[in-house]
Amino acid sequence: MQVTMLLADSAQAVGGKLYVLGGGWTVAGPAPTPMALAIKIEVPWDRGNITHQLVIELLDADGQPVEAPMPPEGVPAPIRLESAFEAGRPPGLKPGTPLDVVLAINFAPFPLEPGARYEWRLSIGGYDQDWRTGFSIRALE
Repeated sequence: MQVTMLLADSAQAVGGKLYVLGGGWTVAGPAPTPMALAIKIEVPWDRGNITHQLVIELLDADGQPVEAPMPPEGVPAPIRLESAFEAGRPPGLKPGTPLDVVLAINFAPFPLEPGARYEWRLSIGGYDQDWRTGFSIRALE
């Protein structure tokens, strides 16, 4: 399994393609700003038509989960997404061809500590590898 993750201002996944606005940044803030994860997963041919479990979480520089107020009560909780996906083999696709899965996950602005470093970590059940993309929040001047 191969994964490519890109931080962006906004992203959409439409018709198997990613549409990215303001992509490729690694520094933001210090004010809370919207952000998106544009993700492309290449599923090996022999792992198609199988349900895969996906976890995406935001971690601080020490590898600890980052919390933010969650609606409707506004109680802080870890910023963590869990989902499942399955890549189907379309008719006529040459055997051995990787199967693409694209995801666009957009986040409303939430406060992060100025001057701090963070990373998004993606893991897929059954694989020993984690995929990561990091970013920093500008310090207050």
